[in-house]
Amino acid sequence: MTVVASRSGPREEGQITVLVVGFVLLSLLLASVVMAASAVYLEHKKLLSLADGAALAAADSYRVGDIGGSTIPATSLVDERVLAATYSYLEASRASSRQQDLAVAGGTGSEPGGTAVVVLTAVVHPPLISFLLPEGILIEAKATARSRLTQE
Repeated sequence: MTVVASRSGPREEGQITVLVVGFVLLSLLLASVVMAASAVYLEHKKLLSLADGAALAAADSYRVGDIGGSTIPATSLVDERVLAATYSYLEASRASSRQQDLAVAGGTGSEPGGTAVVVLTAVVHPPLISFLLPEGILIEAKATARSRLTQE
């Protein structure tokens, strides 16, 4: 006598396909978020590099007549000269062609002690998800630099 086992209940064939499709979609979503975050991070580093260069150029924008007459030579910077040096640096480096909506933000100028402060802003459009953020993501970078004079 042969006993044949019969299946009673719903068929489970094809259920793994739904699970695989779900995991693939989740993986693609995760990959797109990682790519977008990486793009924003890299663009911020580029903007910070521009701000550093502009701050260095602005810190060296003092004139010989600005050097203090005390025992330790010191420079003094003027806001207008820092702004002019910043714009000159950005124009010479053609930064506006590499950064979208590049702008010199408020807070750019000089601080006591001969410190030049440069604040730049730009807009980043991350890949794959830019349709979700059509206006982009605003990023800001701030850099400071100071000229230090020594007497030999």
